Amino acid sequence: MERVRQLVGEMLIYCFVIVLLTGGFLAFFFTPGSQIVYYDGSYTPLQGVPMSAAYRSALEISFEVRGGLLMRQLHHTFSILLVTGTVVWALLGRFRYAFAVLGLGLGLLAVLSGYAAVDDLLSGTVLGRLPGIWWYGLHLLTALGLGAVLVISSRREAARHPRTLRFVALSLGLTVMVIFFL
Repeated sequence: MERVRQLVGEMLIYCFVIVLLTGGFLAFFFTPGSQIVYYDGSYTPLQGVPMSAAYRSALEISFEVRGGLLMRQLHHTFSILLVTGTVVWALLGRFRYAFAVLGLGLGLLAVLSGYAAVDDLLSGTVLGRLPGIWWYGLHLLTALGLGAVLVISSRREAARHPRTLRFVALSLGLTVMVIFFL
């Protein structure tokens, strides 16, 4: 069971790398902010509609940046896969590792803050009253914290059970299979 947990942990690191790369791409075009602006982009049904600057930025990434919608979808899908995989990883360790519980909490907080930073799901709620820049900063911090937890845990597991070339190939192959089944 320890090898399976280590395999899931390796797959989580690969998913985190994809989330990090897509998030880096999106960060170049994203404007965090909660000030109200009027949409004037290429999506005509929303022209003139008041919205937050963060949400307008997300719409511009989706409709006007080449490959932006694909990057948003990849970032979203792999974020969900990362949190789901972290739950499986924590269950395989039977919650006996503090890193598993910490990773699970950081993953859930990263997803919540990611939704809040774009201001598309939490607007109008109590949590939506916090400025968007705070959510964006929290999203970045929790993502880096989750990455650190995954790397430290992976190094500890590799010290107990060294990785082989077959093991790395298996974890990469399973990650690619999960990508194609999503």
